[in-house]
Parts: sequence; structure tokens; C-alpha cells
Amino acid sequence: MKVAVIGGGSTYTPELIDGFLARADSLPLRELWLMDIDRERLEIVGTFAQRMVAAQGNHFEVVLTDARRAAVEGAAYVCTQLRVGQMAARREDEYLGRRHGLIGQETTGVGGMAKALRTIPIILELAQEMSEVAPGALLVNFTNPAGLITEALARYAPQVPAVGVCNVPITTGMGLLEGLEQRLEQTIDPRRLRLDTLGLNHLSWHRGLALDGEDLWPQVFAAYLDQLRAQDEPEWDLRTLETLGMIPNYYLQYFYYPTRKLAAQEDWPPSRAEEVLAIEGDLLAFYADPRNEAPPPDLIKRGGAYYSTVATQLLNAHYNNLGEVHVVNVRHDGAVPGWPEEWVLELPARVGPGIEPLPAEPLPPVCFGLLAQVKSYEILAVEAAVHGDRNAAYKALLAHPLGPKADAVQQVLDDLLAVHRPYLPQFWPK
Repeated sequence: MKVAVIGGGSTYTPELIDGFLARADSLPLRELWLMDIDRERLEIVGTFAQRMVAAQGNHFEVVLTDARRAAVEGAAYVCTQLRVGQMAARREDEYLGRRHGLIGQETTGVGGMAKALRTIPIILELAQEMSEVAPGALLVNFTNPAGLITEALARYAPQVPAVGVCNVPITTGMGLLEGLEQRLEQTIDPRRLRLDTLGLNHLSWHRGLALDGEDLWPQVFAAYLDQLRAQDEPEWDLRTLETLGMIPNYYLQYFYYPTRKLAAQEDWPPSRAEEVLAIEGDLLAFYADPRNEAPPPDLIKRGGAYYSTVATQLLNAHYNNLGEVHVVNVRHDGAVPGWPEEWVLELPARVGPGIEPLPAEPLPPVCFGLLAQVKSYEILAVEAAVHGDRNAAYKALLAHPLGPKADAVQQVLDDLLAVHRPYLPQFWPK
């Protein structure tokens, strides 16, 4: 079996290699193609990946290339973890928001929209290539904003099976599991747990946890609230969580507490992109040292905890038809009654030969209102990205809850398009 990783020069890649090595007995991987347009970076990360595989017995071959079509051809799975414009563009996304008194963040608000406009055309080009040289291959998208990109794939590349994945649900689940193990004084296999999550990527609410089918949410949620009460500066307002009865995805802090987040931006530099640039410099130096053949413990500072688990568990469940339940981003096709069936949602789905969203109770109005507003923005952002439609881009900014006021939309849009002009040819026809 061949797997292609687009954006293979990412500093995340060694964690992905670890995941494939851990599942060498159940996932018959023979060729792992790492593709990246940054040849120098690919050489550093890819050579380190090859040393990792060699140290574990050469279970599969790691092939390095800057040719995307060759990487994709004949693949059973194509994983995307690319960043158009690299970390410098992420920094621009963050400071774009800061300049205009808005949230500066890579996956939501104006920064998230800028990233989507740069990324969606590239992902759709990839999907077209997959339909030509790897028909039937599953596209597993990790590239942020993951839900919005999966929305674009569902609308404009329906011929390519695609799923969006994120590490937030599994990170949340593992955190709740740790507390549960302490209370029960026993070790629990994570596969016995099922987290009930619903929403959009980076805009979801966790509302249930079952162990072997038994609902433990009342105890788990009460314990979570107790933890918050014991903290001097809890990350969530207790009254809000008590009212919701749910644990929000931590990205919802940008929506619930924008004043706090805006104040934190005033302390930049460093922004998160600038922090990551420094971390990546250290990681790349580590990878380049020929004496090293296993990822450093500091890799978790890069973010993306459990990334390899999410990625390789999903591929393993799909390839081996395991019927496992994973929280993913897919078109829900009526799994949530009353919601538009074509919407891509983040929710539990059964992963076997296909990826089948499980029936889910709709969110209450207090959550749905925000979700529907952000989904409207997502749909408009997809249209803007695909067609280079400045009117749709204007509407997307106007619709976003974290966007500018109406009389500032054009100024923000002009700034966004000018800053990222090299990566937005659809908006700047020759």
C-alpha cells in the first residue's frame, strides 16, 4: 500500500512516522511518499524520517519528492498537512487581525479566512489529480481550517472521498480519560471510550462521554467543573458551562471572551507563529543531526498532541474495516435532524469501508445560532476562494462573528488581499 503526505516537510511528520511504525503489523504500508515544494526542508525532515524507519527495521520505504502528481499516483490514502505561504503567511494572518483590532488567529476570524482563501484552490487541484491518478483514494485533510477546507471538497470535489480530521477531540477525550482513571483508580483503554461532540471544526461542544456504552457524562462534567473551581484563573466562566452542560472546544474562547484574547495580542511579539518559528528552528536542527533517529520529547511544544494517533488510527480503521467511531469532519447527510444535509460538521462517525456519520441530537439554540452564523461565513468563504469572488469575500467577512464592523469590511479585505497577493492569483487576474 502507498500513502502520500502532501506537506511532508512539516515538523509534524516524524510524529506521523511514529504512528505508522506503531501500526506496522496491521497496516501493510509499503511506500510512504513525502511531498513538499520546500526541497531543503523536505530533505531535513525526510532524511530524519528515513532514519527513524531504518532504526525500527525498515517496515516501509520513505520516498521524498517535490512532484505532487508522482506522490499521489497509485496512493490508497493522501494526507494533507500543507501550509501555503509557510509560517511567514501565518504570521501575516495573525498581525492582519491585530492591525484592525480583530482576533489574529490562523484558523478563525480574518486570519482563518485568509488561510482558507490561499489553501482551498490548492486542495481542489490536488483532488482533481487524485481523481485522475489515484481514483478511490481517501483524502485525509489535516490542513487548517480543516472543516472549511472539507466543506470546499464536499461542494467542489464530491468525486473524491474526503474527511477532515483534528486533534482537539482526541486531546479533550484523553484529558477527560486521565481524570476518570484517577477517580476510578484504574487504567482504561481509550478505545473503550466514546466522546459525544458536535459542531464545526474549532467550533464544537463536547456533551457526552461513554465507557463501554455507559453514559458517564454527569460525573465527568461535575468533576471538570470542580477542577475549574479549584483554579485561580479558570479558562472558562463557570456560570456559562453550568448553563450549557457542555465543555466547549477551546477555540470557542475567541468567541466567548474576545476582549481577553484581544488584550493578549497587545503583548506581541511573539505571536504564536513567531513562537512556532523558534520551536521549528530547534526541531529542524535536531532532525538534521545524523545521530538522531527518534523524535524529541519537545515535539509536543509544536502543538498537535496525538496527531499521529488521530491520523494512523483513522487509516487503520478504514483499511481494516474496523467499524471504530472517530470524531471527524464530513458532510452529515441528515445525521443531525433539521440541519441542512449538505453541511460538513464535526461529529462522531463510524469508520469502516466508508465513513458514516452517526445520528446526533441537534445542539440547543444557544449553540446553534453561533454555529449557523459561522457556517454561513464558511459557505461564502468557499465561494470566494473557488471563484476569486471579491463580493463573496466581502460578505464572508461581514457574516463572521469575529469579523470587522460593516464600515470597515472593505478596508480589511483590501489589506488581506494585498498582503497575500502572491498566493491569491484568483483575486488578481492578469
